[in-house]
Amino acid sequence: MKFHVVSALALIAGSSIVATAQAEMFNGPTVGLQAGWTQNKIGNTKTDLGRTSVNASQDSATLGGLLGYDRRFGRLVVGGEAGLSFGTSDKVNGGTSAIAATIDPKRSIDLTARAGYLVTPQTLVYARAGYSNDRIRTTLASGTSTVSASEDRDGWLVGGGVERAITDKVSARVEYRYSDLSNGHGKYDRNQVLSGIVFHF
Repeated sequence: MKFHVVSALALIAGSSIVATAQAEMFNGPTVGLQAGWTQNKIGNTKTDLGRTSVNASQDSATLGGLLGYDRRFGRLVVGGEAGLSFGTSDKVNGGTSAIAATIDPKRSIDLTARAGYLVTPQTLVYARAGYSNDRIRTTLASGTSTVSASEDRDGWLVGGGVERAITDKVSARVEYRYSDLSNGHGKYDRNQVLSGIVFHF
């Protein structure tokens, strides 16, 4: 009888520990890695070299990291996140018969807030919005000369996704983001589909 009582108490204690661990998910600091697909669509946007004749889009792979902090309020989760990402083979080419133009994104920094709802204790559905900054290098080349200039472009982004706990300290997520980096001149749009692994502390 004593053995059964001890076993029952151990089971209850174990269940409580698991419940506590699950309750702390999406509550506290996070660090993670993310990767996915990016499409930059540029249309006659203004740069430090003037308005370019680039009118094209380019798909590429994206790799990056993130730091964040979440706070739970029952089933509601709010938080902030900083991300740094880099594209691969993401130059957007254009120009005229006389001058070739290239816009080459070098890196992107995102500072965003998100708010979500736990549809289950392990699954968070959320929306995201915030600030985006892109470092680009613009190059104009003619038959006789080449000029280049680098600049930072400020913009905004919105998006949303789903994140699911796979252990009590690790979650996986899939997210869509749209960014506008045009600075009010022409078009500089970015569409992204990102997946990530997030570690919770």
